[in-house]
Amino acid sequence: MTTTTPATADTRTMSFTLALLALAMGGFAIGTTEFMAMGLLPQVADGVDVSIPSAGHLISAYALGVVVGAPVLAFVGARLPRRGLLVALMTAYAAANALSAVAGSYGLLLLSRFLGGVPHGAYFGVASLVAASLAPRGREGRAVAMVMIGLSVANVVGVPAATWMGQHLGWRSAFWVAAALAMLTAALVTLLIPACPGDADATGRRELRLFAEPQAWLTLLAGAIGFGGMFALYSYIAKAVTEVGGLADGAVPVFLLAFGLGMVAGTFVAGALADWSVFRSLLGSSLAMAVFLLAYAALAPAGWWALIPAFLVAIASSVLVVNLQLRLMSVAGEAQTLGAAMNHSSLNVGNAFGAWIGGLVIAAGWGYRAPSVVGAGLALAGLGVLLLSANFARRSAAAAEPA
Repeated sequence: MTTTTPATADTRTMSFTLALLALAMGGFAIGTTEFMAMGLLPQVADGVDVSIPSAGHLISAYALGVVVGAPVLAFVGARLPRRGLLVALMTAYAAANALSAVAGSYGLLLLSRFLGGVPHGAYFGVASLVAASLAPRGREGRAVAMVMIGLSVANVVGVPAATWMGQHLGWRSAFWVAAALAMLTAALVTLLIPACPGDADATGRRELRLFAEPQAWLTLLAGAIGFGGMFALYSYIAKAVTEVGGLADGAVPVFLLAFGLGMVAGTFVAGALADWSVFRSLLGSSLAMAVFLLAYAALAPAGWWALIPAFLVAIASSVLVVNLQLRLMSVAGEAQTLGAAMNHSSLNVGNAFGAWIGGLVIAAGWGYRAPSVVGAGLALAGLGVLLLSANFARRSAAAAEPA
């Protein structure tokens, strides 16, 4: 008979905590890298001699990398040992950011940002599976949340710090730091994560069943359109703060910090709202995001006052993201791995679409407040898709009832 002593229990708890911190470091590295590009957009544009709208395509390129990489890597990597896969993903992420740091032309920088996005979604999917497998029974959800906390903390600490560094030491320095964070994650995963086998029962046919679920498609579409509203604003926040708000470059990290704090707050709010109703939370957060984006457009010329709607937009966007994930998990059936990865693809379609359409209205001469107005329209369009989803569910339920 095996007896677990307090010392043994403490050791297991410490090992579990350190493993989660290693996985969360990956979220911190990815979050810092993805979002710092928005704050450094003017510096990057000057560095490769392109316009702000053209530099915005770098954000879209990263997002498209996530869209392509997440389902492909989830599909081919489901059977692979998970610790080794995580190390490989973060090593590739480091290499892509190092390439961004040395890129001497816009074309090469565009390619490197695309390559940087490829491991993004797969990392979060695999890390979440590893965290859940290591967690004591009944604590799987909190373990997965710990992985995502790294992403939220990145927006509070990593993004403002990297933006400040890029402004004062050159934008390339920020990408070198991103590469170093990715390699640190790879080292921590190697040292602190036990060997984790892949899913021996995973098959391509099982995962592809996701695409036979109409509700899965509608959920993904709602994320791709609605989440683009936030990125229409966030992608060009630096110019909105300085050109419209009349504030100095030093104010940009403060606004990014407000976004980060809003995302952290929104994650906690999302949990409470999800316990009440996932779908109603989706509807409410979509409507709230539209209202707050319009409020930002109205208050942008007021300088520091625009921090308030920026903070609120971030809260609404986090509520939307968390509940989209929960909604997708509930409609994905057995295709949980691909479903989790596709959520990241969907959100990054919104990232790319929001940045692209925001750049279009700026290039058309409508100014740096226009992306927020367009973003409000995208949030309302996402709300429309959710309402369509609800109507489809009601009709399906009615058709299934016996006559």
